[in-house]
Amino acid sequence: MKKAYIKLHISIILAGFTGIFGKLITLNEGLISWYRLFFSSIIMLLLFAVRGRFPNGSNADKLKIGFTGTLLGLHWLFFYGSIKYSNISVGVVCYALTSFFNAILAPIINKNKFSYQELLLSSLTLCGIGLIFGMDATYRTGIILGVISSVFSALYTVYSERVARQYESATVMLYQMIGGCIGLSVFMPIFFLITPVSTIIPSSADFWWLLVLSALCTVVMYFLITDALKSIPSFTVSLSFNLEPLYTILLAIVIYKEGRELSVAFYIGLLLIVSSLAFQMYRLNYTKK
Repeated sequence: MKKAYIKLHISIILAGFTGIFGKLITLNEGLISWYRLFFSSIIMLLLFAVRGRFPNGSNADKLKIGFTGTLLGLHWLFFYGSIKYSNISVGVVCYALTSFFNAILAPIINKNKFSYQELLLSSLTLCGIGLIFGMDATYRTGIILGVISSVFSALYTVYSERVARQYESATVMLYQMIGGCIGLSVFMPIFFLITPVSTIIPSSADFWWLLVLSALCTVVMYFLITDALKSIPSFTVSLSFNLEPLYTILLAIVIYKEGRELSVAFYIGLLLIVSSLAFQMYRLNYTKK
């Protein structure tokens, strides 16, 4: 369990850089998401080629895992859209709503009882987002996209919890990246109709940033998450990722000077979000004792 929490926290630190890359890379949100999945798929295939063997599995298994990859791709698309239409800080704070939707969707999907404690803790996050939502009308499009992103993130976490306990982490990663790339490719023509682009080819700088994003903040990060989900419930993983905004916001303030754009309401909302995580950690420790 201790190793699982260490892996989870390292993955959260890596996740803190994904929002920075979303601002740094000049491609739009759809292309960033697609290239991230594509490069991650290539990296995973190369890793299996080095190992000298590829995972076996039925077509039903591959489709099951690939479906979670499509959910991941849609989460990224709306997440990067949120950053592009607002800023890094707003985009990552909206991601913290994942735990709220997880508390609602996980019992429905897994046919379990609702945890009122989880709903109450998640409501703190919801209140925090509500404060941030009202701070400036110019951010509202980005916040709406961020909320949609968190729904797909919650769905991804719930369904990944199932497959993570049935298959090897590398197998899950491979089919998630390939399945996500194929799944997102289906949606890309519709996306291009809504948001036309002048080019789909990344610049040389974007190419290298995409490789770094795919290798460190995707392959390594999701290996760690998948391993953690073998021992840690999906709600705890989702709530723990509420720490991601802290790391990303600190980076955004240092790199992009975003502290000037954020109001007092933003920081109060952020405090509520972090409080929800602190209460959850206390609840888990109390239950363990």
